[in-house]
Amino acid sequence: MVLNAHSYYSLRYGTIPIEELVDLVKEKNHPTVAFTDINNTSGCMDYVRICQEKGVKPVLGVEFKNGDRTHFTGIARNNAGFRELNELLTNCNLAKIPYPAEAPFDHCYVVYPYGRKKVSDLKENEYIGIRQHLLSRIRFDKSDHRKYLIHHPVTFADESGFEMHKQLRAIDHNLLRSRLQPHQHAQADEYFISHGALLYAYKDFPRLIENTKRLLEDCKFELDVKSPKNKKTFTGDRYQDMLLLEKLAFEGMRYRYGEYNEEAIRRIRKELEIISNMGFCSYFLITWDMIQHTLSNGFYHVGRGSGANSVVAYCLRITDVCPIELDLYFERFLNPKRKSPPDFDIDYSWKDRDSVFQYIFKKYGQKHTALLGAMSTFHDKSMIRELGKIYGLPKTEIDALIANPTEQICQNEIAREILSQYKKVAEFPNVRSIHAGGILISEEPLSSYVALDLPPKGFPTAQFDMYTAEEIHFDKLDILSQRGIGHIQEAVQIIRMNRGEEIDIHQVEKFKTDKKVNEQLKTKSTIGCFYIESPGMRGLLTKLRCDNYVTLVAASSIIRPGVAQSGMMREYIYRYNNPDAFKYLHPVLEEQLKETYGVMVYQEDVLKICYHYADLDLGDADLLRRMMSGKHRTKKHVQEIVDKFFSNAKKKGYPEETTKEVWRQIKSFAGYSFSKAHSASYAIESYQSLYLKTYYPLEFIVAVINNFGGFYQTRIYVNEARKAGGFIHLPCVNKSLYLTTIYDKDIYLGLIHLKSLEANLARQIVQEKESKGAYATLEDFVSRVPVTAEQLIILIRINAFRFTGKGKKQLLWDAHLLLGKARSKPERELLFREPVQHYTLPELAHIPVEDAYDELELLGFVVSSTPFDMLRTDFREELATADLSRHVGEKVRMLGYYVTTKNVRTVHQENMNFGTFLDHRNNFFDTIHFPQQLRNWPFKGVGVYLVLGKVVEEFGFPSIEVEKMAKLPILQDPRAT
Repeated sequence: MVLNAHSYYSLRYGTIPIEELVDLVKEKNHPTVAFTDINNTSGCMDYVRICQEKGVKPVLGVEFKNGDRTHFTGIARNNAGFRELNELLTNCNLAKIPYPAEAPFDHCYVVYPYGRKKVSDLKENEYIGIRQHLLSRIRFDKSDHRKYLIHHPVTFADESGFEMHKQLRAIDHNLLRSRLQPHQHAQADEYFISHGALLYAYKDFPRLIENTKRLLEDCKFELDVKSPKNKKTFTGDRYQDMLLLEKLAFEGMRYRYGEYNEEAIRRIRKELEIISNMGFCSYFLITWDMIQHTLSNGFYHVGRGSGANSVVAYCLRITDVCPIELDLYFERFLNPKRKSPPDFDIDYSWKDRDSVFQYIFKKYGQKHTALLGAMSTFHDKSMIRELGKIYGLPKTEIDALIANPTEQICQNEIAREILSQYKKVAEFPNVRSIHAGGILISEEPLSSYVALDLPPKGFPTAQFDMYTAEEIHFDKLDILSQRGIGHIQEAVQIIRMNRGEEIDIHQVEKFKTDKKVNEQLKTKSTIGCFYIESPGMRGLLTKLRCDNYVTLVAASSIIRPGVAQSGMMREYIYRYNNPDAFKYLHPVLEEQLKETYGVMVYQEDVLKICYHYADLDLGDADLLRRMMSGKHRTKKHVQEIVDKFFSNAKKKGYPEETTKEVWRQIKSFAGYSFSKAHSASYAIESYQSLYLKTYYPLEFIVAVINNFGGFYQTRIYVNEARKAGGFIHLPCVNKSLYLTTIYDKDIYLGLIHLKSLEANLARQIVQEKESKGAYATLEDFVSRVPVTAEQLIILIRINAFRFTGKGKKQLLWDAHLLLGKARSKPERELLFREPVQHYTLPELAHIPVEDAYDELELLGFVVSSTPFDMLRTDFREELATADLSRHVGEKVRMLGYYVTTKNVRTVHQENMNFGTFLDHRNNFFDTIHFPQQLRNWPFKGVGVYLVLGKVVEEFGFPSIEVEKMAKLPILQDPRAT
């Protein structure tokens, strides 16, 4: 008989998880409860699904509020009514307008709060809700009881939840808990009471009981959670979809494999049968159509994830990973026994992804297309911080409470209250957001399932998340963005402009067998290349002597933290280099993991071992795999699987210690492991980057610089371009564009790199030059570009007017005469220009170190010289980086320009660092800083360091174990004195 139940999806208001709410319905003996979250339907599909599982009749609705004022509650009579609720929410959200004060529904019942409308003004489907405290007011109003209903809102499970609710409301209003007003929170009696207690409270008003009962009995919502919800056909007919997919697959086979390939034909026919039988032809064709559109527009993509297990996907150019080459099985992506739907993961450049979204929304329509939502939840630290704020704690006390709640400063009543409360709301939904790239394309209008939001991203977004979508059988398409693809795409464009050559970057088979490319990989010359440029990855490539695609696929997976932290990365490296010097942990691992020397490297390896070692069925094994990849939101049944794993192994007579070690290796993968297809996709993109860097190093590095998404800072990529033979030039108003550009081997840094230069001005400088020609003099520039004195000085100090032949100091005098004390130049062009006064300056002294200081301030790095040129010392090295391996065990001194550090925790939870430096010859070397040495000789920012330490080597990769380290002093700027 409850018409107005809130779950915790009534964000920062409700306090009851959905499953707990359904359990309360049964526990309190209610035949049904109307699920009516505030201004959203995020939890409705979960509520229906759980009700169906637990034998409870689901009724759906929405409470519509603007701010703290409730207008009405809509309760869906049927599926059409639920769609009406979603459409009202969607229309208001997309138009960013308030919800109406009166309900516009035909297929919903409407409940208004008492006093909001007169009974005589109500429509046939509209009622007034009567709270218990209002019963005395209507006791003698018998004639109007036909339009009255029981109204007992539920916001918390029991009386104790009221305090939690008020805390959430204070957080939502950003108020001190003590300042919260009664109209800003629910009433204290909004907790779940039994069906019998509710009827007893209204026993003197049988008409209200009858009205409420009749309304709830009339409501009916049906949801088939098993049937696919995606767009069913691409062509309009399923049979035609199948024929088209078959035609495209075999056409693509000729592109990928040649005219006849027996294994490819066998795999394609097998996959097509499964795809057709499971109704996924349209899903493949929709993805293919998107790929064709983006290829025709010059966009580059990478298809990764388990979709790369499909030969059909490979032939349709959805992915560039060949499943036959890597022995990837299609069933990992799609098989009749798999309960959860698959999805394609397609990466585009960060610059192109919105264009891809626009194409999909336009093609399939806004009513059928939406980005997938996500739910940001409260976490321990964030919740403690929020509670601390509403209780008025100063920041220092909140920080202390988070860092160490046992400190004396935390021993007070408020701190104890916070610590007792915050865990109760851990993982509660907090804010609706957007999934990283998921998109839904539905057969029925999306309003049949959920309402849509319009986040700042600008695309309609479903109010439920990927887990709910999966549970009701929506197959999302993941359209993701990354900077690595931007590097590749822009590099191809720059090569076309600078060299006049066209590159087909999808000819990966050619790249994988190219001797020069593999030599580049072997010598770890991978700076700028996707996924293989970090110090850790370059070290791993050295230790594996990696010079081929298959080894790189494995390296792409074992570099992940789960494998590394478990010790299995080092074990893999050892076994790779010493294939006859180890014993397999168990014969099952030898049989199933021969390719990876008995080490679990891929998610598929977990499935193999769970199935073959412990006789877990593939369903349980896949659940385990999905938990490890973070794609399962609860740990339900996990302990049962763990127990089964150990009991089955025991039944088979395996030693307990062996089983524990096998399980430890499985567990170490949690949250980090890759599928083999995913690793292969990353390796493909690495090879594309590597090919470009091998044959077009300058154009490639310029593209990396322009995408601002590599592992290193811009200064390292500028250095890499110089190392590759490029001539690096400071920004110039005549040669530079907004981004960095290249003319043959001359690289001009873009105006974007000048830290204090306004972006609009930088673009205007380029546009003016392109439309009316190069600037002749400083005076010409000032007359054509509206620039302030401060901005002009920045350009002069970076030497952007060096084409005038004048020094910076003389140009600064000119600038002051041209602009004087005026802060800006009129934007209109002058009809008559006053002649500039001519004068002769004495020769002004200039020292190169002044330029270095200007560049450091304005760019963040030095271009006209090197960091070593700024040192007070002439010392450069005792030995070259290339000679380190010949001095293992010896103590050496090295000068290094700081590149980056990686911080890790020891087993004793102490900080230690792995450092990376450049020597004065532009070669990288690596350092190890143990806790004691790091405390005594810490890093002190970017600069050149003198490093003293012992050379150590692991699998051919040398490093220096640092004993002492100091940042060296540099020459002083003479202008500062």
